[in-house]
Amino acid sequence: MADQFVNGMPAGGLTSATWRKSARSGANGNCVEVARLTADTFAVRNSRFPDGPALIYTRDEMAAFVAGAKDGEFDDVLH
Repeated sequence: MADQFVNGMPAGGLTSATWRKSARSGANGNCVEVARLTADTFAVRNSRFPDGPALIYTRDEMAAFVAGAKDGEFDDVLH
């Protein structure tokens, strides 16, 4: 049976996931990490809580977020 991925599942349970973070993350290492689960499924977690909940996104959802970030759509959250 194929793995079942659902929002909020424990990130620690994603044993086959290879987590990575941006080279721009802070010196203290607290950041968001992402892992590809399948060709069309990604997980996101908070590095401070590696066994905490993971958010699961489709390829289209991740592409939309990355495009929005590149376009500056979320710049207002920093002010």
